[in-house]
This record gives sequence, structure tokens and C-alpha cells, in this order.
Amino acid sequence: MKKTDLIFELSETSTLSKVEAKVCVDTILTALTKGIVSGEGVEIRGFGSFYRKHKKARLGINPRTKERTQVGEKFMPFFKPGKSLKEVVNKN
Repeated sequence: MKKTDLIFELSETSTLSKVEAKVCVDTILTALTKGIVSGEGVEIRGFGSFYRKHKKARLGINPRTKERTQVGEKFMPFFKPGKSLKEVVNKN
């Protein structure tokens, strides 16, 4: 599902227009991004948690040239699914 599909689904299942649904989706994504970037994280009970994880600096290998390069430390966004989401996914 793409962002446009999500906007369409929201507008079809509610009384919102497509423009209003787009504003809602953009607002939610902005709030998720701010929560992850700030280090607080975002928890949606029953769905899962979004947070950032620190990755240490390491020695990487370019798969094309086999050249070794130093990869700096960085933060990566992570998602941990909640129990309810895991159950629904594994039901089928």
C-alpha cells in the first residue's frame, strides 16, 4: 500500500474529502517522524512502536569493488510490531 492508497482508503471509509484525508495522513507521518527524530519514539498500542536505534561505526565492504571503507555511526529508524499485529499477521 502506498501513501496515495492510504489517503484514498481514508477518504472512502470516512466523511473526509481526499484533500482532508491527505492533510490527516501528512499530519500523522509528520508526528511519527518528529517522535522518532527526537528520540522519544512513538507507541501505538496494539499496533507497534517506532523508535530510533544507534548503529556504531564499523568497517564496511563495497560489494562491487570489494573495497573496505569506514562507515560512520548513525541512527536508524526501527519498528517493533505489537502483539495484536503479530497475531493478525500470523493468523492466515
